[in-house]
Amino acid sequence: MFRFILVCIVVVGFLILSIPILLVEWVIGKFNRRAKDISSLRIVQAVFRCVLKITGSDIQIIGHENVPHDTAVLYIGNHRSFFDILLTYVLCPDLTGYVAKKEMEPIPLLSSWMKYLHCLFLDRKDIKAGMKTILTAIDEAKNGVSICIFPEGTRNKNESELDMLPFHEGSFKIATKSGCPIIPMAITNSAEIFEAHFPKIKPAKVIVEYGKPIYPDQLSKEDKKRLGAYTQETILNMLKKHREDF
Repeated sequence: MFRFILVCIVVVGFLILSIPILLVEWVIGKFNRRAKDISSLRIVQAVFRCVLKITGSDIQIIGHENVPHDTAVLYIGNHRSFFDILLTYVLCPDLTGYVAKKEMEPIPLLSSWMKYLHCLFLDRKDIKAGMKTILTAIDEAKNGVSICIFPEGTRNKNESELDMLPFHEGSFKIATKSGCPIIPMAITNSAEIFEAHFPKIKPAKVIVEYGKPIYPDQLSKEDKKRLGAYTQETILNMLKKHREDF
């Protein structure tokens, strides 16, 4: 339980102590939006790295060189753990907004930081509102902000991480309508950090692999129609490869 308590202290402590930082970032943003965005990104990445270090996990990163640094991308990953956000966010080279569930928006301070970081809140129960969120994400990508979404729609609690939930095809409009490439992310064994033995946090071996960019306009007509399934198959192949290491 020690690691869990320490993580809680770090997260809650940061949110409380960061109130003046939020104000400073707001002021910076009035003069230079880009400087404020990058500053907020690096601050939160530093906190996430601290939390990951506390878990004591052995984190192996593969293929990060596949992520373009000169354009916005759509990150697509499988989702098994709350730590998937931390594991991938610390590796974002530039501005990246994560698509989160609407229920997180009312949380004080946390939602303020999320909005600073271009995160979007998706109402999974309201189709019209959900489409509006996707349209906002498309605009963000067109303006150079990468988007990360876990298109299973929720954390996959199936016994095997190879048994993924279906990918929501609507998520992929962010790439097809903005013209940005898709970066498939395969996250292996992340649930062993926390969810597998809740509420304890334990060190675990985790592999995060970034696949080669998928450019929808370069795919066959059939693969374009099933872009979600095509991307999921790419991620599944990476997961299968890494399961051999456990």
